[in-house]
Amino acid sequence: MIAENLTLNDLFLQLGLHNQEPDIDNFIEQHKGLESSVKLQNAPFWTSQQSEFIANALLDDAEWAELIDQLNSRLR
Repeated sequence: MIAENLTLNDLFLQLGLHNQEPDIDNFIEQHKGLESSVKLQNAPFWTSQQSEFIANALLDDAEWAELIDQLNSRLR
């Protein structure tokens, strides 16, 4: 995929989560308030695969990194 075409819906799909707008909003509502001291990839609600994907995408500054940053902001 080309980075400029990726959306938060694509990120949720990549993470194996429901990716429709109401699903994303519900996920964020359910998990918001994540402590600032907790790195997003270490949040308790991720599976080990999801956590690994997030960590690697951020480390590699992959095409997903900007969307992960957006999600991170919305979960704080």
